[in-house]
Amino acid sequence: MDLQTMTYLVVGASFSLYIGIAIWARAGSTSEFYAAGGSVHPVVNGMATAADWMSAASFISMAGLISNMGYGGGLFLMGWTGGYVLLACLLAPYLRKFGKFTVPQFIGDRFYSKSASTVAVICLLTASITYIIGQMTGVGVAFSRFLGVSSSTGIYIGMGIVFAYAVFGGMKGITYTQVAQYIVLILAYTVPAIFISLQLTGNPIPQLGLGSNMVGTDVTLLQKLDQVVVDLGFGQYTTTTAGSTLNMFVYTMSLMIGTAGLPHVIMRFFTVPKVEDARYSAGWALVFIAILYTTAPAVAAMAKMNLIRTVTPGVVMQNTDPYAADSQIKFDERPDWMKRWEKTGLLKFEDKNGDGRIQYYNDKSKNDAFKAKAEGAGWKGNELTVNADIIVLANPEIALLPNWVIALVAAGGLAAALSTAAGLLMAISAAVSHDLVKGIFKPDISESGELMAGKISMAVAIVIAGYLGLNPPGFAAGTVALAFGIAGSSLFPAIMMGIFSKKMNKEGAIAGMLAGLTVTLIYVFAHKGIFFIKGTDFVGAIGGPNSFFGITPEAFGAIGAVVNFIVAFVVDKMTKEPPEHIQALVESVRIPRGSKAVDGAH
Repeated sequence: MDLQTMTYLVVGASFSLYIGIAIWARAGSTSEFYAAGGSVHPVVNGMATAADWMSAASFISMAGLISNMGYGGGLFLMGWTGGYVLLACLLAPYLRKFGKFTVPQFIGDRFYSKSASTVAVICLLTASITYIIGQMTGVGVAFSRFLGVSSSTGIYIGMGIVFAYAVFGGMKGITYTQVAQYIVLILAYTVPAIFISLQLTGNPIPQLGLGSNMVGTDVTLLQKLDQVVVDLGFGQYTTTTAGSTLNMFVYTMSLMIGTAGLPHVIMRFFTVPKVEDARYSAGWALVFIAILYTTAPAVAAMAKMNLIRTVTPGVVMQNTDPYAADSQIKFDERPDWMKRWEKTGLLKFEDKNGDGRIQYYNDKSKNDAFKAKAEGAGWKGNELTVNADIIVLANPEIALLPNWVIALVAAGGLAAALSTAAGLLMAISAAVSHDLVKGIFKPDISESGELMAGKISMAVAIVIAGYLGLNPPGFAAGTVALAFGIAGSSLFPAIMMGIFSKKMNKEGAIAGMLAGLTVTLIYVFAHKGIFFIKGTDFVGAIGGPNSFFGITPEAFGAIGAVVNFIVAFVVDKMTKEPPEHIQALVESVRIPRGSKAVDGAH
């Protein structure tokens, strides 16, 4: 069976499964819509949480970024997994003990203020919509390549599929759909990795293959990769950092606290019957997440090796001179996978020296010896541009794996993007219908009216996310990093102070959230454009790119969080303490035992 037909069959079967589950598990009440009726088994919820958690950024983009950045890409692994542990151990049990559906509801009750709840909704919507842009970008990338449609058509199809099962099924439909999506995405990620690890090192376990000798040599994969990338003018794969050490640290922190502040993951802990189950489900989710996250570095390194082997085959396998006239592949003899990806616009070739061959190297290298060799070989600049988002999706094709593996990866990429998009839409829907409409504007709204408001807000969010996904501010993982920064600078400090500080009052929390959100958005919009609209950036007004100690906009969320904490504590000291019943409430929330929601909320 040819690749296109196989892909249609596998992707079509996975979509049919998701929609079938949504019909089976459609929500009939607000409890089922927002929290799946609170009856999901901890292991099932752990799997659904893992799917919710591992987005298009994790599946499609993360390994691509590690592949491009080398060691520096490890900040995504550290930030996201570290953040999940922070969330699972430090926040989730306490929030589950509190017994509320949503983060704005927790903030509104803890800080005894509808204004605090409204500000939390604004923060949540800003972070969640930014996050969805990254998912829609991933959906567009996957569809454009594997279904032979344009990226924009792919996004429209993705919007339709998500609408079909998220709007009708609510959290109940989403939960069981995400279990199916997890199985699809983890198979799609690990099966090619096993094949490629066997191919390159003879070791079937990718995590071990990363440190194993390459087939027929006494040199490890990482040693060989270090040698090859240095020969092509790149930094050493195993030591190169992402900008300054300060930026790498701040970037990692921003991803960590953003993870812990993301509302769509926090909501998952309300779908289990008891607080104890929330802790179990967090542990199971970590196990399920670890399977992908420990495989990602191997996928990244092996993809980089295979890409270089494709373009300069002799350099990898026979140690030939990379600067020799015949060491690069002829453009006319390039493999089929390159031709297929060129159609998407995510892989580009420009013959700058007119020799008909593909020169793939770092033309921005500051190494004078390398530059002299490149000029001596007649190279006029790098001729191959590879988008980071295609590395994982193209990996099986680069390694010439069977068609069914390539089709499985297509289904996995879409599953990863759609599962997280659905979770985010759930968070947006709950924030608008439950926290704004019912909580503030119309407290006496009927259950059916609240459900309808939730579904309408979800539909509007899908349209906005789709529109912005057509014009994303960067790679899928880069866009997601911005969302984490926004969540980390606004919601995380408020949640932390709400749980661990009895004395933090509503004035401090509100001022902190607004200050953290504002300073982060100014820095991000200065670099990426106002609301990510191209041409509206004002980077000159803040002193140029990365003007704050060389910190990138993706990493600025940690700085925003510091501003949030400082402003909150300053304002808190200048205003009166919270009421006694609120302080008693905080005390009771701190003991994460039992299943009953605490009393005492205003």
